[in-house]
Amino acid sequence: MYGEPALPPDFVSLPYANPDAPKGGQIVFAEQGGFDSLNPHILKGRAPWGVYSHVFESMLGRSYDEPFTLYGLLAESVETGPNREWVEFTIRPEAKFSDGAPVTVEDAIWSYETLGTKGHPRFLGSWQKVEKIEQTGERSFRITFNTPDREMPLIMGLRPIFEKAQWEGKDFAESSLIPPIGSSPYPIAEFEPGRFINFRRNPDYWGKDLPFNRGRNNLDLIRYEYFADASVVFEAFKAGEISSFREGNAARWEDSFDFPLVQQGKIVKAEIPHERPSGITGLVMNTRREMFADWRVREAMLQAFNYEFIAQTQNGGRDPRICSYFCNSVLAMQPGPAEGRVRELLEPFADELLPGALEGYALPEGDGTARNRRNLAKAAALLEEAGWTPKDGRLVNAQGRPFEFEFLIRQGSTEYQAIVNIFAQALERLGIAVRTTTIDSAQYNERTNSYDFDMTFYTRALSLSPGNEQMLYWSAEAADTPGSRNWMGMRSPAAEAMITDMLETADPAEFQSAVRALDRVLTTGRYVIPLWYSKVSRLAYDASLHYPEKIPLYGDWPGWQPDVWWSE
Repeated sequence: MYGEPALPPDFVSLPYANPDAPKGGQIVFAEQGGFDSLNPHILKGRAPWGVYSHVFESMLGRSYDEPFTLYGLLAESVETGPNREWVEFTIRPEAKFSDGAPVTVEDAIWSYETLGTKGHPRFLGSWQKVEKIEQTGERSFRITFNTPDREMPLIMGLRPIFEKAQWEGKDFAESSLIPPIGSSPYPIAEFEPGRFINFRRNPDYWGKDLPFNRGRNNLDLIRYEYFADASVVFEAFKAGEISSFREGNAARWEDSFDFPLVQQGKIVKAEIPHERPSGITGLVMNTRREMFADWRVREAMLQAFNYEFIAQTQNGGRDPRICSYFCNSVLAMQPGPAEGRVRELLEPFADELLPGALEGYALPEGDGTARNRRNLAKAAALLEEAGWTPKDGRLVNAQGRPFEFEFLIRQGSTEYQAIVNIFAQALERLGIAVRTTTIDSAQYNERTNSYDFDMTFYTRALSLSPGNEQMLYWSAEAADTPGSRNWMGMRSPAAEAMITDMLETADPAEFQSAVRALDRVLTTGRYVIPLWYSKVSRLAYDASLHYPEKIPLYGDWPGWQPDVWWSE
């Protein structure tokens, strides 16, 4: 995106891969819920995470040690126009699908067009920026853009490539359990919906000798087991049925990992450092609902949420709170008033920005007690200002309608249930009634895809290279698009302007200012009640598994485990 790639043209392997790693062995992961589809690129159905990450390849591949650099994978070369108004890829002659058929320009063009027109709505925004896609040679094709956007060549380089012949006579947009064919080293082997899915390494994988792949794709079998409840997953791990377990709770990490397999040295504990942003994890309010459309009500929810007490009861208060969407990174909003270029970017939108965006904003702090009286008093005042007053022990508006809402929880989320219970007790003291509804994964996905909820838990991971995906997360168009990440339903011209500036600039300093300004808009929008994050990933795993000493910039993220792990 900026400057030169970190690796030279003759690099041996990615810096966080071990080119001498042995091949063989297996890893078994656990997933909660189930699946009823094997196509993760459409809105319909629930597909296993592993299909997206293991089956398909793209023209370019990501190095997780650089935030904004891609390297050739299916493509042996990539060329762009002087202003990145077009990108041209040349496909490697040796590239093949797992069934032995060559990867052709026809396959690539069909894949781009199909994803853009029939795929998940998340692909639509980028496809609308494509003016045309055309074959330019026996193994080359060019994509021309109709909108200034320096990130588009990178985005197009990461689109999955399908075998066109497999889809003849089939509707790509319909959910199916037909295993899709990709060009990666891990085609789908055995599977049983709701129970497991296996990905077995293809010994004839076309790209095993590429420098980009040396030290990667070492395991013979990657298996995902499915469970209904998170507590059952942990018990399966303790019994040795699962190879790897990520622990998000600092207190449990210290207190619950002394079971026999750990004591015997058969399971290893590791804390993996990272430099990625915290992202946002917390309780999201759906502003499509009348009560949460008012920012004062959302601020009242933040005041009423007794974070210090909840964090102490849930994880001993060991992890820091998420301070903003890009917290823990150079892209995060800075404390105090907006200054310099950040202020210049925001000032044209001063009339629409919420309090704190320009003046400075910090999350409410409680006194750490169970009562949290001071913050509840602030919440009550904000609610009254927004038109909600107490009457006969209930909070009502001018029409006499009581303040009540539903909190939606996915079945098996026991830790989240405890958080909601404490929060609901605080709201009850304000005269607000909270109804908790627990539903299975299929219903939960259906309702969140259609934004049929008042409040629920929300997680959005963010990278050091934010770009076009931010429109899918925060734009007004995304708010009206089923299946987008804009669960809160925010509509902010200021946010969209900051994203546009990010995409059009060629100056890294301007990019950083635009992201910091976006972070202010998001955080002061008060859409999510943030929880905590960890500056390390807590990972317990089977002692037969190993990873290189060099940890990538992003740490324990997709692209690291199982990609560069091996078994001995």
